[in-house]
Amino acid sequence: MNAEKASFGRYGKSFQEGLVQLIFEDRPFADQITEVLDINFLELEYLQVFLRKIVTYRNKYNTHPSVEAMMAMVRTELEAEDEVTQKQVRDYFARIHTRELSEDDYIKETSLDFCRKQNLKEAMMKSVGLLQTCSFDEISKVINDSLKLGSENNFGYDYMADFEERFKPKHRNPITTGWKDIDAIVGGGLGKSELGVVIAPTGAGKSMVLVHLGAAALCEGKTVVQYTLELQDTVIANRYDSCITGYPLSDIKNFKQEIYEEIKDFDGNLIIKEYPTKSASTNTIRAHLSRLVKRGIKPGMIIVDYADLLKPVTVRKEKRSELESIYEELRALSTEFQCPIWTASQTNRSGLSAEVITMEQISEAFNKCFVADFIFSVSRTIEDKQNNQGKIFIAKNRNGPDGMVYPIFMDTSNVNIKILPKPPVANTQGQTQVVTAPVALDSAAQKQLLSAKYTKLRKGKRK
Repeated sequence: MNAEKASFGRYGKSFQEGLVQLIFEDRPFADQITEVLDINFLELEYLQVFLRKIVTYRNKYNTHPSVEAMMAMVRTELEAEDEVTQKQVRDYFARIHTRELSEDDYIKETSLDFCRKQNLKEAMMKSVGLLQTCSFDEISKVINDSLKLGSENNFGYDYMADFEERFKPKHRNPITTGWKDIDAIVGGGLGKSELGVVIAPTGAGKSMVLVHLGAAALCEGKTVVQYTLELQDTVIANRYDSCITGYPLSDIKNFKQEIYEEIKDFDGNLIIKEYPTKSASTNTIRAHLSRLVKRGIKPGMIIVDYADLLKPVTVRKEKRSELESIYEELRALSTEFQCPIWTASQTNRSGLSAEVITMEQISEAFNKCFVADFIFSVSRTIEDKQNNQGKIFIAKNRNGPDGMVYPIFMDTSNVNIKILPKPPVANTQGQTQVVTAPVALDSAAQKQLLSAKYTKLRKGKRK
């Protein structure tokens, strides 16, 4: 086998550094790839040294090295290396403490594929010699053993052996909601593999809220993939235009050039896919996302507007069961594509006049939101709509407190949604005390709020 070709050199330095970091930080992945990885596949010597320390520790102690153990090895067990390599190893170890990988799935898939191919090549070369002696059973064993190497071998979390793992910080990589108050209670925003649900009655602005969430992610440099099952893709795009720039929807076409200047340098991207109501299922979305990934478009956030309008994968007798399964499938999609998913759910009739909407007012299937990680409702009475006001109620929050009510300013003509400054309050019995929103904002105040829309979000997020 040509040793020069069997190298990660073709993928570059960043890829190789990311691979070794993943082996150190992700024990299940380390268990998988160390079966097929030859350290010499790494082109850079300091990465070879670092990885060799990991492998040696694993073989000696039959466990994965902790941060503390690795730190000790880096400090005391490099005397056999030259000074330049020692410095490179220590610098690399220092860097990975603060470095978050954004292409971990790509690195895992590519490196495993590369290593398994090299192992299969070796098995085939060995089989050529066995072929001359007609050792067919041995040939079969050699090939099959090679194919088994590097397969998924995570048998679950070992409570004793994996003791250190549960004390390591989880990398949720949260994406902002665009509201500092909400981010503060949800751990920075919705994280990867998490499902968020917006509850609101018809006409309350569910789609507007979803656009706000998508625009906040877009301004953060994320790739947002939004599925619309009710509105045209261009209508959704115009709402993003208005939300990001502040120009009114009714006059959006007159600001074409101004909008382009605002969005042209965004690091993020927005893909809007339109499907007729009840024509697409979660399998349809999965197939579309897979095609995007193959084209090099990896979603940072997925938005489904909205889940109740999806077609069930399996037709069931009760609509309630169909809806529950749709939300379970969306939750599975968020895990599969390692990014947050936002969707919405309609309330029943009682939600139309409710001061504050709770989960009890979810239409059809209450259980469909059990799988969600974060749920908030948007309630807007007739008077609220007239005054561009409303309330957000935190109904469920796996990553923090819930039960709070936030007064909001909501102008649907500009897709402008802001949490008003007065904080939510809870009484001593732990029950929610509804905070009355401030008086209606006058036109000058509304303009001031509008002009400040996303100013902070856009700062430092452009190239």
